[in-house]
Amino acid sequence: MSDRAALLKGIRVWLVFFVVCLVLSGATAFPLVHELRWTEEALRTLGAPERLPGLMEWIERVRDGLDTADAEHPFLLYGTDWLAFAHLVIAVAFLGPYRDPVRNVWVVEFGLIACAGVIPLALICGPVRGIPFWWSVIDMAFGVFGAIPLYLVRKKIKRLESLTEAAVPGAAVVPAQ
Repeated sequence: MSDRAALLKGIRVWLVFFVVCLVLSGATAFPLVHELRWTEEALRTLGAPERLPGLMEWIERVRDGLDTADAEHPFLLYGTDWLAFAHLVIAVAFLGPYRDPVRNVWVVEFGLIACAGVIPLALICGPVRGIPFWWSVIDMAFGVFGAIPLYLVRKKIKRLESLTEAAVPGAAVVPAQ
C-alpha cells in the first residue's frame, strides 16, 4: 500500500469513527425522556444512590424536569429534536472530506472550531442554566474528545496534500476509489 493510500485509509477510518459518534450523540437526543428513566433505573440497580448521591440527585432533578416538560409543555422538547437533527446534518457534511479530503479540509477545521466552542458554551451557559460544574466538565469532554480524531484527520490530510503536491506540483488530489 502506498503512503498516499495508507493516509487516505487512515483519514477515512477516523472520519467514519467521528461520524458514527456524532450520529449516536444526536440520535440519543430524540428519546430523552425514556433514556433518562432507563438511566435512573439502571443507576438505582447499581447502587448509585448510596455511592453517588450527588449524581442521583441531579439525574432525579433532570428526569423530573423532563417528565414535567413532556406532560405539560411537550413543545419544549422540540428543541432537543432540533439538536439531534443538527448532529445528523453536521455528520452528513463529513462526507465531503471522506470523498476528497484535501479539497474539503475546511469541514474538518470547522469541526475543530465547533469542538473548541463547546468549552466556552458550557462554561458560560452552564452556570446561567443552573448546571452543576461537574456536568459542564462532562459536556466539555465531548468537545475535547471530538477534537482528537479531527486533529488527527487534519494532520493526515495535510500530509496527503504535501505528498500529492510533491508528486505533481499544482495537481488536484483525486481520491482513490
